[in-house]
Amino acid sequence: MRVLMVSKACVVGTYQRKLEELAALPGIELTLVVPPEWRERSRVLRYEPMFRRGYQTVVLPMALNGHYHLHFYRGLAAVVREVRPDLIHLDEEPADAVALQCVALAGRARMVFFTWQNLLRPLPPPFSLIQRYTFARSSLALCGNAAAVRVLRSKGYRGLVRLVPQFGFDEELFRFQPKGYQTARPLLIGAAGRLVPEKGFDVLLAAVAEQPDRWRVEIAGDGPEGPALRRQAARLGTGEQVKFLGQRSSVDMPDLYARWDVVVAPSRTRSNWKEQFGRTVAEAMSCGTPVVVSRSGELPNVVDGSGLVFEEGSAADLRACLERLAESTDLRRSLALAGRQRVLKQYTQRAIAQHTRAAYCDALQTSPCR
Repeated sequence: MRVLMVSKACVVGTYQRKLEELAALPGIELTLVVPPEWRERSRVLRYEPMFRRGYQTVVLPMALNGHYHLHFYRGLAAVVREVRPDLIHLDEEPADAVALQCVALAGRARMVFFTWQNLLRPLPPPFSLIQRYTFARSSLALCGNAAAVRVLRSKGYRGLVRLVPQFGFDEELFRFQPKGYQTARPLLIGAAGRLVPEKGFDVLLAAVAEQPDRWRVEIAGDGPEGPALRRQAARLGTGEQVKFLGQRSSVDMPDLYARWDVVVAPSRTRSNWKEQFGRTVAEAMSCGTPVVVSRSGELPNVVDGSGLVFEEGSAADLRACLERLAESTDLRRSLALAGRQRVLKQYTQRAIAQHTRAAYCDALQTSPCR
């Protein structure tokens, strides 16, 4: 089957490993369309060509780059004519302008779209109309979390649905790295993500404010909440114990996970957002780093017993989890092993590629190639 995948997310080099795994499966002839960069608020993610074996890549200019719902590609029609795909995999939400573009160009190709949306919210025109148009002409929806399946059905989509996370993890890049577990030094706590209120980094800072000499904290990421978080750390007297590392490339993260004793994801649910997956959590688990997550959205499902879970927004509950890890090297070791095994079973790039290919075959109503 000839598959044309349209994905701005694949500017990130580590995500491309799934495409190599997908292209290596029997019967798949894959072409990727990706922009030269994606402008995400205050930062620019430039295309990182890392894993390109077995499939073709076409870099196309993007109109309205940085606008999540309005962007589309210049020259996509010519690529569709050249590739003549059996299936177009739109790695985007079904209400975006690029969805309208892909559906309009699909012709006889089957349409597939991806969604993370785990909150049921009404869409204004024209996005509601684009979504309805995409629903009517799509053969398959891939959902990144269980809540997204329920939301999609509530919106009226009646086509085929499969629960498949957008990307898996490269178990070699995010390799298991045993740590020298000890309790003699302060626990080094890591966290990563955009510095915005919903990510809950203020809860982490409040949790370590008591007994500050017991902890060290490193936060990788940037965003508008950065100055407020720095002021909070200074006000709580933890300024020397907290380091803000700034934005880090995806290829830098394995080394950070290896250094950190524990990774915390303190996300808090908002009226318009809750955690859709928690990629840094699964990456840390793959590296053998114990994780502590809030109950926001999909986080407890990703961990599924291989990490500690605390009530979102509760600094005291988070502190209790961190104290357990600081005091018990056995607990850290057991969580590290359990986390790695869960990722190997559920979230490797190879596993996600195999699930995706099986869904393609269902959409095309063909038996999987042997």
